[in-house]
Amino acid sequence: MNVTATSPSTNEIQAAVGARYAALASSCCSLSCGAALDLAAPVAGETLVDLGCGRGQDVVRAAGRVGAGGLAIGVDLSEEMLAKARRAVPPFLANVCFVHSGLVPLDLADACIDVVISNCTINHAPDKEAVYREIHRVLRPGGRFVVSDVIAEEALPPAVREDPAAWAGCYGGAIPEAEYVAAARRAGFDELEVLERSEPYDKGGVRVLSLTLKGTKR
Repeated sequence: MNVTATSPSTNEIQAAVGARYAALASSCCSLSCGAALDLAAPVAGETLVDLGCGRGQDVVRAAGRVGAGGLAIGVDLSEEMLAKARRAVPPFLANVCFVHSGLVPLDLADACIDVVISNCTINHAPDKEAVYREIHRVLRPGGRFVVSDVIAEEALPPAVREDPAAWAGCYGGAIPEAEYVAAARRAGFDELEVLERSEPYDKGGVRVLSLTLKGTKR
């Protein structure tokens, strides 16, 4: 588990994250920290889910790649983001749906997904291992995930860990790479590969970086 004594409560984090992303729903700025969809390379007939889909751009792109025989699902906790995403779906795309859900638990059935992607979302979760257990649960055997996320160069100071605004800003919940990868491994993924790792940069007075991790369910 990645919850520490200095972490805000889940409700406090969700309130701060919800307020930030409700405001960003009508923005045109990028909300991603990697290229998870391209690196996941979904193919025709697959079912893909985007966790923290935001305005739904990657879901629409994924729908084109999986084709009429596949399905692209967007999951988000922000009703404002989901409303924006639904309006952005072209009328000719019938293989798209959106689900209002948090990351833990995911409102998805067991073993129903071929590909899970996510960009800059899991860092908001106090318990990263619990999120990866949910990813493991919803993936079919042989299914894969590609997640781009923000991690910390080193353990964050309590002043940052205790600040809900820092969590909403995509850095307060960041943990070091070894801890992040270990959370995915404990969740059941023993086939893990780091696909991309950015140079560290300053955010909110701490050093963070973007990591793209791939895993496969046996």
